[in-house]
Order: sequence, then structure tokens, then C-alpha cells
Amino acid sequence: MAKRQRAVRPGQRRQTTRPGSKPVATTAAPAPATSLTAAEEARAAELEAQIVAEERAATTASDRSRSRRSDPDAAARGRTKESGLLASRATLEYAYVSADLRRIAIVAGALFALMIVIWVVLTATGNVPF
Repeated sequence: MAKRQRAVRPGQRRQTTRPGSKPVATTAAPAPATSLTAAEEARAAELEAQIVAEERAATTASDRSRSRRSDPDAAARGRTKESGLLASRATLEYAYVSADLRRIAIVAGALFALMIVIWVVLTATGNVPF
């Protein structure tokens, strides 16, 4: 059986044709006003003042964080994201990693010591084939 194909691409709609539908008469939109009312001007001034205040707050916050990064004592005083969930999980993982590395070092050292003991025993008894 053949695979069905879509008649329309995804995200596009088919043109709907309805029988008996009549075109709707559109009315001309009123011309836009060329001047603002006093209320609109006051609202625009209020919005502009809010935007300027937000920009100033963002600027001072970025200046504070920039000065905190340059000051090593400030970094020690205020830790921002060290107490997060990811940091606590990483601390637990690092504990497992350090324990695993310690075990690997102990096993490697024991194997190396065992090889030296075997070599000493073979050379002392004279059973070295070379």
C-alpha cells in the first residue's frame, strides 16, 4: 500500500471554500490621528520614566557585580551560586571520584609491589630465563 502524502505542508492551511458565501464589504478604516492627546503624552512620559529607571538600576547592578569580580575580598564574602543544588550534587560526586582514585592508586601500587617481589624471588632463585 502506498504511503499517503499530505496535500498541504505543515504549518499551512488549506484555502476553505464555502458554498454560498458572499464576499463581505469592507469599510475604510479611519485615518490615523496625527497628534497625541494630553493623556497619551502623559502615559508615554510615564512609560519612558519607568524605562529609564530600569536601565539605571540595571547599570548600577552590573557595575556592582563588575566591582565585586575585581575585588577578591568581595568574592570571598558573598558567594552567589555556590550553595545551589548543582554545587551540592557536584560535591557528592567529587567525594566518590576522590575515593575511586584513591582505590585505583592503592591497587596499582600493590600490583607494582607484587611484580617487584616476584622479580626479586625469581632472580634470587636463579630461575630467570634470560
